[in-house]
Amino acid sequence: MSSTIERPTSAPAPGTEAHRKRGKAIIAYLSLGGLSFAVLQSLVAPALGTIGKDLGVATSDASWVLTAYLLSASVLTPILGRLGDMVGKRKVLIVVLSLLLVGAVLAAIAPNLTVLIIGRVLQGAAGAVMPLSIGIVRDELPKERVSVTIGLLSAIFGIGAGVGIVAAGPIVEALSWHWLFWLPAGLVLIALLGAIFGMPESPVKTPGKLDLLGTGILSVGLVAVLLAISEGQTWGWGDGKTISLLLGGGIALIVFVFVELRVAEPLIDVRLFRNRGVWTAHIVALAFGFAMFGTFVLVPTILQLPTVLGYGFGKTVSEAGIYLLPTVVAMVISGVIAGALIRKVGPKIPMILGAVAVTVAFIIPALGHGEEWQIVVSGILTGIGIGMALAATSNAIVESVPATQTGEAISANTVLRTVGSSIGTAVIAALISSNITPQGAPSDDAFTIGFWVSAGIGVLALLAALVVPSRVQRRRNAEAAGIDDFDEAA
Repeated sequence: MSSTIERPTSAPAPGTEAHRKRGKAIIAYLSLGGLSFAVLQSLVAPALGTIGKDLGVATSDASWVLTAYLLSASVLTPILGRLGDMVGKRKVLIVVLSLLLVGAVLAAIAPNLTVLIIGRVLQGAAGAVMPLSIGIVRDELPKERVSVTIGLLSAIFGIGAGVGIVAAGPIVEALSWHWLFWLPAGLVLIALLGAIFGMPESPVKTPGKLDLLGTGILSVGLVAVLLAISEGQTWGWGDGKTISLLLGGGIALIVFVFVELRVAEPLIDVRLFRNRGVWTAHIVALAFGFAMFGTFVLVPTILQLPTVLGYGFGKTVSEAGIYLLPTVVAMVISGVIAGALIRKVGPKIPMILGAVAVTVAFIIPALGHGEEWQIVVSGILTGIGIGMALAATSNAIVESVPATQTGEAISANTVLRTVGSSIGTAVIAALISSNITPQGAPSDDAFTIGFWVSAGIGVLALLAALVVPSRVQRRRNAEAAGIDDFDEAA
């Protein structure tokens, strides 16, 4: 797989004030784009009932607003990430942000569910913002700033999801559900203009052609598996449709691996998964996707249950969202700290710290969740863990693959995190709905079990983090892979 590096002659010299200002502008635009995508991922979830009522459809039908977005993001992320490596990350980023903007506006003016779903499919294309952004950072910023910036961008994706949950209630109550799309559209517009006028094209490219066969097989496999996970609770986990989709999707993904091993220019180089720094990061991303959305289901639900039950807190949607603010703030702080720590000691220690924090975060409410402080402390630890781990996984992959394969490698990690989020949402929702009191409310045991299950997923992430290669092994692996921008402390 050949690659090219095209250095523009008009670029400001490294170390100059102009070069530093351009770097700051790039970070700002990429942050806005990533924040917009992540906010839109979760913003509509608390408002599904309101959206369904306003459009005259059942809440189960309105759930396709989430499902369509999820399927689109999962399918298009690896495709667009690979195209970014091939033709230029900035070019593809502009296309992606344009689709996100059109999708947001279309959803904001949607007169019916069909138009809204089409808008959400277009928004899902922005799942590629993450791999494209990390690729641009690796190509454009000084080596000493790469790990910190990747940590910030990775944390922003968790932050955005939290902000979406927090902000949905107040926006719907003060304005309308249409503003769930108008407000992010403003951020997307700024990011798009910044990408067009303030961002250079990344010089690192891998010319080639898109693997259409692999693209088709991967799309079928991901759609089948994620559709089964998303709709399994509604259809029934033993229903023929659910089982058929899971089996068919699993077979398609296995076939995809065999196809990718045989084509000259694969969509995703599955050989990268043999790298211990890559597959451990993927397992951690999958686990943290589960844990993050497990939190976003469990915490708001228990906060909004009536106090008469003895374990609910009687909060409104808006009040429940406020309790997630400490989680969001902790993600911001820990993501930046993780980036600095990674530059000193590498991604392994922050990944371990993040996994420990999330595990403890769920053990606390699993042992007792009758007091508000238990919910708040759990949320802070969750934010610390997610900020640390997501920053570490992205940096671990960057350290493990050549710059020409950054897009496809981070795309795979992003997809796995999305799959983990889907599994976490489905599993926790199933636990809650299967443990119901005679009055029809989720039982106290449902939350205890949910917290213990999430703690168990945290332990899985910890085990994977412990297997991450050591500093010496990472250096050796990087040299063997021909990676010349390994960011190691002196």
